[in-house]
Amino acid sequence: MTHHPTGGDLLVAVLRELGIDTVFGIVSVHNLPLVEAVDRELRFVPVRHEATAVNAADAYGRARGSIGCALTSTGTGAGNAAGSLIEALSSGTAVLHVTGQIESQYLGSGRGFIHETKDQLAMLRAVSTYAATVPSSDAAGRILREAARAALRAPGGPASVEWPIDLQYAAQQDEPAAVVAPVAPHPEAADIDAAAGLLAAARRPVIWAGGGACGAGERLAELLARTGAGLFTSNSGRGAVPEDHPQVIGNFATTPAGRALLTEADVLLTLGTHFRSNETGDYSLALPDTHIQVDIDAAALGRVYPATHTLKGDADAVLDALLARLPAGAPASDGAPVTGGAAPSGGAADPAWAARVASVREEVRSALHDGIGPQAAVCDALRAALPRRAVIARDVTIPSSSWGNRLLEIYDPRDNVFPRGGGIGQGLGMGIGAALARPDEPTVVMAGDGGLAVHLGELLTLAQERPALTLLVFNDGGYGVLRNMQDRYSERRSGVDLTTPDFSLLARACGLPYARIAAEADAAPVLDEAVASGGPTLVEVDLAALGPMKNPFTPPVKIPTA
Repeated sequence: MTHHPTGGDLLVAVLRELGIDTVFGIVSVHNLPLVEAVDRELRFVPVRHEATAVNAADAYGRARGSIGCALTSTGTGAGNAAGSLIEALSSGTAVLHVTGQIESQYLGSGRGFIHETKDQLAMLRAVSTYAATVPSSDAAGRILREAARAALRAPGGPASVEWPIDLQYAAQQDEPAAVVAPVAPHPEAADIDAAAGLLAAARRPVIWAGGGACGAGERLAELLARTGAGLFTSNSGRGAVPEDHPQVIGNFATTPAGRALLTEADVLLTLGTHFRSNETGDYSLALPDTHIQVDIDAAALGRVYPATHTLKGDADAVLDALLARLPAGAPASDGAPVTGGAAPSGGAADPAWAARVASVREEVRSALHDGIGPQAAVCDALRAALPRRAVIARDVTIPSSSWGNRLLEIYDPRDNVFPRGGGIGQGLGMGIGAALARPDEPTVVMAGDGGLAVHLGELLTLAQERPALTLLVFNDGGYGVLRNMQDRYSERRSGVDLTTPDFSLLARACGLPYARIAAEADAAPVLDEAVASGGPTLVEVDLAALGPMKNPFTPPVKIPTA
């Protein structure tokens, strides 16, 4: 047994076991021992809102491919974190959320103890994959490690621990133990054989990689080489294979050219994708009749689209088993970028299929680049200013939804940070968490003026912590995507036109460098300087001055009255 003076010292020991060196949160009378120990021994980042604490911890884990930690207060503080816990739950990302609780002797008494709320644990259970109360000072270590294991267990999610304040101050007894994620299930050999036979015989194969394929990039690249398949991705699967690979079509399945390719394909292999409504055109997308679906979550198999063959298991392990049964083909990339040229065609693939895949890849990118008009200059300049490995964090805003989630190339899934649940206003907090997770590489955040206003206070966190983060604020004076919907389908606007601050004055007030892009020619010099600065910069993209996209962007949702 190991003895710790307080719960804070125990928390630090567990966080070190998990490889966590930075924690995000807000100090409170009901988490003071935890914050003090973390601040003394690790790095505590005092964000300005509990929702940001979870968003930042979430992105910290995503950027590292591991787990992050957030500390919040009791009652209202824990409630403030709920929306961001829903985001982590939606995305299946690992977050250890530790929140305070009133003194254990008063739990459940309803007497109005400061910060007390009715059944906080039930609230946490509703928005977490795991939730528990620390019952005693000798059980805290076990509970924290159980929470971490639950967060890391595929398909993953946030794990919440509420810790009564008297038990935080108490001396702790603990038995250290490694936190090891459980071994994933593996399909039967006969099922693998059948799927491999279909892939080996496919003339026009297509693969679709979702978030569950992000840890299987090396084997996925080899499978592309063996089969000659074209690769679509969901937004979450971007970067599983670098997006400059000639067989990667990317997040373009619902485009006219993408739909056409899917109708021509004779076999589709999907890996860890849940076919979200916005990535299937509200499920209007047609898939090939022969569909091999791989997912670690049994409930996802056949849930949205019928699957001819289902394989329950981890994508990397399943791909390894499939490759062992497929004929050897062209060697996979050794990790160096693959650019240009025709894709290798392995197996029984039609020799013309590689050219067809390449033509679709080029067509969808060219069409989008042309369609976003002057914003294409920002996209091009941003990718040119960033090194190959850099975090690209995106809030829900028109530039993100139209081209940031598709055209702006991603080369590693750990660089692809965005709110998968679709909630607005989370981008800056995620960017801060990712930037502090990887301080030696730049981070960029794409946000709209409306989304940034949700958590303007985090500009002060950015100014205080000073990471290498470029904050791109696309200013169109409100909620542009909803404005476009109302302009197209309604007779008036409601709730979409917002007062926008003078961002130059706002940046100055926060002590942040400021720059402005008002023309296409501004994009490259402004972004080059911001990224090269090695610190935070607020860059306003004045969309009124820059000029409109060729076609106003509206989201892929149904309007019954349209």
